[in-house]
Amino acid sequence: MMQQIQERPDPREISKKGQKVLEAILQELATKHFGRFIAIEADSGEYFIGDTVIAATRKAQAKYPGKIFFLGRIGYRTAYTFKGRRGLRESFGRPRSRPSC
Repeated sequence: MMQQIQERPDPREISKKGQKVLEAILQELATKHFGRFIAIEADSGEYFIGDTVIAATRKAQAKYPGKIFFLGRIGYRTAYTFKGRRGLRESFGRPRSRPSC
């Protein structure tokens, strides 16, 4: 028995397709769903909205099990941001300044 090998989807392609779908529907969703999360199935263009990333992803996985989704936050450039820490590039290789006593 020969096992069929499934080709792994290209994350850049999913991102590109998902971003296109999001841009097309953003105006429509922005007023009613601002700040909520969206999971987009890139091949079909179908999207799922939730109050959290997990809620949106679970809705998407119920219909498309095993797929990879484009995730975003309606009205924001990114779904998450990380604040309060310097990037590794900034902190390595330079002595940290210490306040003088």
